[in-house]
Amino acid sequence: MIYTPLHAGGKYPPMIIELKSNKTASRAVSQIKSKEYFHAFDYYCGKILFVGINYDEKKKHTCEIEVVEK
Repeated sequence: MIYTPLHAGGKYPPMIIELKSNKTASRAVSQIKSKEYFHAFDYYCGKILFVGINYDEKKKHTCEIEVVEK
């Protein structure tokens, strides 16, 4: 999932969000990098947030956010 704030006046960076089930949030961020989802922002210069979210069967949710400067 890609989120691009349109009317924030550059105040908020775009985000690439990867969801996982019964894995790890770190693995989700790694997938963003390995599959090169960030090419959706080839036109963009600035910060991009890579957000990995994991949901598990026990309802424990974890999140990892990595800020990348492009």
